[in-house]
Amino acid sequence: MVALDIQQFSQSRTKARAYFCYLFSKNIPNRLPSLSQEMIMPRLLKIKADLENCEGVYLLDTRGVQITPTFTADKQIDDDAGRIRADRAYYYRAVREKRCTITDPYPSLITGELTVTASQPIYCEDGNLKYIACLDMPLDEVIKIAHLNTMDTFFGRFFKYSYAVFAFALISVALLLFAKGIGTFFSYQITPAHFDIKNVFEATILLTLALAIFDLSKTLIEEEILGRHKEQNISGPHKTMVRFLGSIIIALSIEALMLVFKFAITDPEQLMYAMFIIAGVALLLISLAIYIRFTKVEHDS
Repeated sequence: MVALDIQQFSQSRTKARAYFCYLFSKNIPNRLPSLSQEMIMPRLLKIKADLENCEGVYLLDTRGVQITPTFTADKQIDDDAGRIRADRAYYYRAVREKRCTITDPYPSLITGELTVTASQPIYCEDGNLKYIACLDMPLDEVIKIAHLNTMDTFFGRFFKYSYAVFAFALISVALLLFAKGIGTFFSYQITPAHFDIKNVFEATILLTLALAIFDLSKTLIEEEILGRHKEQNISGPHKTMVRFLGSIIIALSIEALMLVFKFAITDPEQLMYAMFIIAGVALLLISLAIYIRFTKVEHDS
């Protein structure tokens, strides 16, 4: 799934970059006299051969012009030689940062699937830029490389499946509350002619709880299982917390509103207890605003 793959790549980008940097530094000569294309390409092809499912490798000059064909798994694309790549991130980021870099995922011109390019600037003995070595890898292969740690993979799957179990259990609870709330209307025979405020409130409370629990389970499925994150200004682990607290605040606000109307009709002296709930909701709102503020600052930094 594309959204989840991109999220996993974002989380493991540092590991992936470290891996490709190691391959380049181990195989590609750098800051040596008499560097040439004939010296570099066999070593770059060796990296391609060692990497399973590598899409292709190629070499750029200092101006960002591709000076070799693109060597793929089963052929070489001669037409790529001479193409200008100066506007590509794998060129200008490597030149600007003067170190090995990897790009964000983008559609490959070879396969049409999402790919990531690792690039390594190569310098002469005097420190002048000579070439940029480039290596294309499919996004799913990069994710596998970054998750070579068996324990990381195991616990990642464990937590994902655990969230799925809890989410669907919560959905079951929400459906039961919904069914009970709807059934209340029939058991109490709530109609315009037979309208009891107490019975209506009881049914509304059940439906409100069902909605809050269902919204929480929906958030768990979207963010922890499918990887669809919508609030881009809040970092990953805090998003579910914000949605969870938001569901509680909404549910408590509805309950407080219903109690105000109920006590205003049946027992005005009890209104102070409804006001306590409203004060608690206000405190939760203030706390949530502070929480979002600090997590946003943490994310921005």
